[in-house]
Amino acid sequence: MSDRGTDDRDGPGEGRPGESDAPADESDDRAGATGDPDRYDVAVVGGGPAGCSAAVFAARYGLDAVLFDRGRSSIRQCAYLENYLGFPAGVGIETFYELMHDHVTTAGCELVADLVASVTREGDGERFVVETEGDRRVSATRVVAATRYDGDYLRALGDGTLLESAAVEGDDAEESDDEARERLDRSAIDSDGTTPIDGLYVASPSDEADRQAVVAAGRGARVGLAVVRDARRAAGYPEPVADHYDWVRREAARDDEWADRNRWREYYDGRRPEDADVDDARWETLRERDIDRRFGTYLSDDEIAARTERGQRRLLDHIDDELVVERAREIESDPVEASR
Repeated sequence: MSDRGTDDRDGPGEGRPGESDAPADESDDRAGATGDPDRYDVAVVGGGPAGCSAAVFAARYGLDAVLFDRGRSSIRQCAYLENYLGFPAGVGIETFYELMHDHVTTAGCELVADLVASVTREGDGERFVVETEGDRRVSATRVVAATRYDGDYLRALGDGTLLESAAVEGDDAEESDDEARERLDRSAIDSDGTTPIDGLYVASPSDEADRQAVVAAGRGARVGLAVVRDARRAAGYPEPVADHYDWVRREAARDDEWADRNRWREYYDGRRPEDADVDDARWETLRERDIDRRFGTYLSDDEIAARTERGQRRLLDHIDDELVVERAREIESDPVEASR
């Protein structure tokens, strides 16, 4: 996951916009005509660290996202998670799972507890249809596969070339109920999760990120950013400004140059290729939207303090009530000792 700004670490940065930059045909009302599937910009299959991370980055950008979790993420096979950054004494798997899914929904992604049975192309080939065992059908411009063990639901795509039969061996054998199944062919997946099938991304499986939860989350973030990048390209953003970085900064750290809207216009216009396939009116809309986004990423000291308190209170929702009460009593009886 990259935490940088645009051209340098100390220059301008980006964060979450308030709206999607998807083309107009990707921003229709979610429900289509009677009988049509609900429409999304991106559908994520798999609710483990990789899938949740990809969903968070896509949803925070403003894409309409849905995540399907079948409840069999490989992370559930872990007895207790001890090496995920930010949990010095480790974290219970159910608590970790709840935290991930809370983050997903808070980011604006819909969470569906259902098993995906198939992913196929719509009739015109421009979008995907995702069908679940619970008979739900959704239409998505992009699909992120984030299921470590099972790729059967993608069988209809790519003439089966994305799948390979694989015996479940070694550590996988301890974590899976199956002796063999069809899995995604890792050699067909690029480092950013893109595949030979336009619009299909793979966050898991991955040779680099399968074995550890924290690495899988990083992989999912990278794929989520690739989804956002490609959505921006489709919307009309040229290559020099297609990448997006989800990052907020202190208002006090912004210099006067980048507080000037006209300076930002110069920045964008200087990166618009002469042969860009977008007319002036559309370019102005995209440019001004991105400038609004960038201005919205700077936080005042009061807003930082408010978000910090809100974040801590949100964590309390995932801590056992008895432990919260016990800690409160310790602080009340001996605040100095409790702070050590």
